[in-house]
Amino acid sequence: MIQKLLAAAGFAVLAAAPVAALADAPIPIVAAENFYGDIAAQVGGDHVAVTSVLNNPDQDPHLFEASPSISREIAAAKIVIFNGADYDPWVAQMLAANQAPGRAVIVAADLVHRRAGDNPHLWYDPPTMPAVAAALAARLIAIDPAHQADYQARLQTVQASLKAIADKAAALRAKYAGAPVTASEPVFGYMADALGLSMRNQRFQLSVMNDTEPSARDTAAIESDLKNHKVKVFFYNSQVTDPLTDRLLKLANQGNVPVVGVSETEPGGKGFVDWMMDQLDATAKALAGPST
Repeated sequence: MIQKLLAAAGFAVLAAAPVAALADAPIPIVAAENFYGDIAAQVGGDHVAVTSVLNNPDQDPHLFEASPSISREIAAAKIVIFNGADYDPWVAQMLAANQAPGRAVIVAADLVHRRAGDNPHLWYDPPTMPAVAAALAARLIAIDPAHQADYQARLQTVQASLKAIADKAAALRAKYAGAPVTASEPVFGYMADALGLSMRNQRFQLSVMNDTEPSARDTAAIESDLKNHKVKVFFYNSQVTDPLTDRLLKLANQGNVPVVGVSETEPGGKGFVDWMMDQLDATAKALAGPST
């Protein structure tokens, strides 16, 4: 199975890399977001040196502005991983400005067939990270074939750990499919789909994500859902604080709607799997309602 994933992933990487690598020097990898950097470090182990650009859970990724130092790191990288789907367009701009023969570029959106205009929060979709891990292992083997067995073994371990997320999502789907929920923006959207939840107020969420004013009708609809407890859970982006989000949180509390905060950046001190599992556990608790 791992060999098939590696073979398929080899065609999903946008740029080829040279077969030779310095035996003792770690392969420099730049990941635009720290959850992709986490997976890169797990697959590459001691053979890679990973730099994650977006790694502050208190920072709104949509407001990020790249610096010259980041441009230099990308220019020096042998592998660059980013989300795509217009979530981190600054990476593509820097790659175009710092072209390097043999540099491998892995775009998560391309691996899972998403594009600009789709919900860009791809890491919440259970198939995304296994695809990224496989693509990365394939590229590392192409660069550093001497350590092929190590990369394959690490990939197998990573894929097994990621399966726990999909298994947890399937278990929650079996129990709560069809439950109505809502959100301030579509950060948790793909995971909500995996859980089979009925996500309401999606036009409102897209407006917030795209920094446009939600219509009065859409705003009234989500406020009504919260005031009148028409939804089981309200998801909100814990990295974004603004008057609108604060108002919705207040309405959720007044309407006794359980609230679950989700984030766009992996928290410090937690790995990707633990981060996802914590949010799934919080979702399960909210869906279960108050204990009796």
